[in-house]
Amino acid sequence: MSARERTPQRRTRLLWVLFSSVTIVGVLFIGVYPVRTYLAQRQSLHQAERQMDVLKTQNDKLAQQAQQLNTDSEIERLAREQYNLVRPGEQAFAILPAPPPPIQLPPVWPFTNLAKKLDPSAAGG
Repeated sequence: MSARERTPQRRTRLLWVLFSSVTIVGVLFIGVYPVRTYLAQRQSLHQAERQMDVLKTQNDKLAQQAQQLNTDSEIERLAREQYNLVRPGEQAFAILPAPPPPIQLPPVWPFTNLAKKLDPSAAGG
């Protein structure tokens, strides 16, 4: 084969390779991009549905709580528990926690002055 005959074959071969590459890229662009978008939208949809289920559950709980708050017994219970309110003629008592135990410090040098400052009657030295 002469050099002139090889050149058209090379061009033809080069054009086929170029055409094939462009076709493959086009197919990938047309096929892969929509599929990725579809999968992303599907995942987003599932996430939104899960969030909606959680919100519906919370909404049902809040509706039940709102319905309870309209009853006299629930209002009285909350008034007694949270605000320490009593009915006329009743007395409210508050029980305080026990005081913390006194701090026991060893009777050695760095703690003797501290013990005198904390409790002068306890420092016997």
